[in-house]
Amino acid sequence: MVSSNGRIGGVNDKIDDTKFADLDGGRLGSWIAAHSGIAGPLESVTKFSGGQSNPTYRISCGGRSYVLRRKPFGKILPSAHAVEREYRLISALHPLGLPVAQPFALCEDEAVIGAPFYIMSMVEGRVFWDGTLLQCDRQERTAIYLELVDVLAKLHAVDPQEAGLGDYGAPGNYFERQVNRWTKQYRAAQTDELPAVERLIEFLPDTVPEQERTSVIHGDYRIDNLIYAPDAPQARAVLDWELSTLGDPLADFTYLAMNWALPRTRENAQIGGVDLAELGIPSLEEITRRYCDATGRSSVPDMNWYFAYNLFRLVGILQGIKKRIIDGNASSKDAQAKAAMVEPLAAAALNFAKKAGA
Repeated sequence: MVSSNGRIGGVNDKIDDTKFADLDGGRLGSWIAAHSGIAGPLESVTKFSGGQSNPTYRISCGGRSYVLRRKPFGKILPSAHAVEREYRLISALHPLGLPVAQPFALCEDEAVIGAPFYIMSMVEGRVFWDGTLLQCDRQERTAIYLELVDVLAKLHAVDPQEAGLGDYGAPGNYFERQVNRWTKQYRAAQTDELPAVERLIEFLPDTVPEQERTSVIHGDYRIDNLIYAPDAPQARAVLDWELSTLGDPLADFTYLAMNWALPRTRENAQIGGVDLAELGIPSLEEITRRYCDATGRSSVPDMNWYFAYNLFRLVGILQGIKKRIIDGNASSKDAQAKAAMVEPLAAAALNFAKKAGA
């Protein structure tokens, strides 16, 4: 998936211009010819420099471009970087008309390029890195944000059983599982003693909210993880499904809602403190009402616990990046900046936890 303003599979559009980047072009080309149904010889591979999670490439075959995503080389944390799950999910959602890239082939044989990978179509369009959407007019800003909420509601309306995803997530309370998972992930990658994280690890498991619904959830749903059409406020593809699973749909909605709650300090998806009415961007109350109307909810609970949980999960993800830097297998050049966010995000998470009663 690629956008006209520099985004592919969730990373910056900066490339390594080596003919086959860091992959074995001969083995990859042979595998594509035998297993993917993609026509033409492999002509080039260009690696995008961002994407510290799953390295992503543009591959050219027979004059057409596709996207390849692989696991990182070397030792990785258990259950992390599950490109096989990404591929399974987009394979299930694409036939249902959800905005995802077309899947072509999955390779689980590490002998081909050194790690499992999959290939999908490229999707042209716009990605909005800055949540204020200053490059758009007021009317389009409104439409873009409403589309953002509507696509999430459509995802949450998918019946997992009918989509063949009934076993895509474990049974039981999603937040209970996730707090446990990210605590383990954090411990496996821990490099420092952070009091804020320790307090969250104590508080979150004891205060898990009750789960009323189960849906396919994205896990990282925000405006810069969508590709929009070049000339319309229509979503063409949702990116980065690595954290997807079955779980409480409020996990996705409250993760999106955090962008209204967190203060804007730089150009990113956060819009807290921005004059939304002036820009034509719906308020948190408006997007909450639209989501509730689309999903048949009367309301959503107080979101402070959910904000604390979502930031705790981000701490676990970024701590993994920090550990990969130390181990020498971080994929992204901006990994250092991501790793530096661990402590401030932990502090922000604890602040929300205190509002929730910690």
